[in-house]
Amino acid sequence: MAVTIAAPGPSLAPALDDLVSNRIASRIAAQDATVWGPAAESEASRRLAWVHLAESSRPLVATIQELRADFARRGLDRVVLCGMGGSSLGPEVVCAAAGVDLTVVDSSDPGQVAAALASDLERTIVVVSSKSGGTLETDSQHRAFRRAMRRADLDPRDHVVVVTDPGTALDLEARAAGYTVINGNPDVGGRFSVLSAYGLVPSGLAGADIATLLDDAASVSPRLGADDTANPGLQLGALLGVAASQGVDKLVLEGDLSDAPGFGDWAEQLIAESTGKDGRGLLPIVIPAPRSSTEEATSADAVVVNGGSTPASTRSGLAAAVQAPLGAAFLLWEYAVSVAGRLIGINPFDQPDVEIAKQASRALLEDQGTAPEPAFRDGPIEVYADPELLGSASDAAGAVAALLAQVDPTTGYLAVMAYLDRLGNPELAEIRDSLAARTGRPTTFGWGPRFLHSTGQFHKGGAPVGVFLQITAAPAVDVEIPDRPFTFGQYIHAQAAGDGAVLAAQGRPVLRLHLTDPDAGLATLRSLLG
Repeated sequence: MAVTIAAPGPSLAPALDDLVSNRIASRIAAQDATVWGPAAESEASRRLAWVHLAESSRPLVATIQELRADFARRGLDRVVLCGMGGSSLGPEVVCAAAGVDLTVVDSSDPGQVAAALASDLERTIVVVSSKSGGTLETDSQHRAFRRAMRRADLDPRDHVVVVTDPGTALDLEARAAGYTVINGNPDVGGRFSVLSAYGLVPSGLAGADIATLLDDAASVSPRLGADDTANPGLQLGALLGVAASQGVDKLVLEGDLSDAPGFGDWAEQLIAESTGKDGRGLLPIVIPAPRSSTEEATSADAVVVNGGSTPASTRSGLAAAVQAPLGAAFLLWEYAVSVAGRLIGINPFDQPDVEIAKQASRALLEDQGTAPEPAFRDGPIEVYADPELLGSASDAAGAVAALLAQVDPTTGYLAVMAYLDRLGNPELAEIRDSLAARTGRPTTFGWGPRFLHSTGQFHKGGAPVGVFLQITAAPAVDVEIPDRPFTFGQYIHAQAAGDGAVLAAQGRPVLRLHLTDPDAGLATLRSLLG
């Protein structure tokens, strides 16, 4: 593992010296909940077992291998994961790195759910993963798979593995119904759980080498717990913490930050949910491929971390290059973000603004009243926004221009939030680059609703300088949620509307473009934005 830091004067030396003199690394390794101050102590006392997962998760390896062998004997070899946030982002990266297939259902989009339901149920293993046991998206996905299996004359108990904390409603119900249940560690937060059952069960069942993943994490654990200025976790954490404290609050994650494609998507949640609160923190911007120049790297308020051996050149002068095997990279970033939280002065283990959007969407689901009218229609696109934001705009292009005009040229950012099938429409993410070039400002792209478990925390809890573009669509085919009074299409619509309402109530500019005809609308949208 190698971490190379670039920082201008004043250097990071004072922060590093302070971290070493206060024994922050060894105290984190010892699960000392007082590191982040009295206000965070209660939460931290229940969230620090991640530091020893490389060892405490060892018994899971044999359990998962035996379970996989049993499924293989019965002809079950297709693994589908129903989960959100930390329950899905880690396994997706682990399986991508291992080159093994894992179908991740981390959406309420009916198209994405329908596609997962339509394939080879007789050989499918469904991992239902929810730390709280009450994640509504995961519960809905589970219900849909249960019904599909029963209609195919399959017994869900032969196909479903439940991963949840002990004592949750899901744990009790699954055990009573005769499902295979593997409990997670309740003293590990969701976004720190990749080396626990939440990351290992779906990855191991899919065929990833989870033993080596733990080996790689264990190999760097002593270095990360050492009170030494050469500790890479302290170095990276100091860079992030000092940057955020100096107003450099955009963190560009460029290229593959480990030996795994997609690592940035996992790190995005860890960073945004851990640091984006109390009006402070770091907004992660994931750029999959290294670039010679980007709007983000040339912004004075951005720090860049890339996956090479040499830090990028940035206007802020703050950058790092990180090289590490996947298991080591997971642990490195968990330490670094925890260290940054101390320097920023926040609790890195809570997510106070995530629940706000959930409450708003639930309220909309309970009140299926009159739908709001669009401000106007432009072909296959309906435009929803505050009239004050739209001004004199009378078409979709004018509405977008009005929104982009709200991006502060010095401190602002644009967040694009697409509540669509990310597996069916991956090319839509390309609009991020063109919008970044158009605004000259850092720009994020998130798939809804999964970003609500990630950057959604920063949008509402971080610095109030964001401008938000929502993209929604009428479902080509809707899917029922068994024993619920709403469909997946209604659910994802409520999630978009609820989050938009919360952002607007906080004074954030929000524009929603709704595609009444998904195919024609996407083509028009890409032309409009790209």
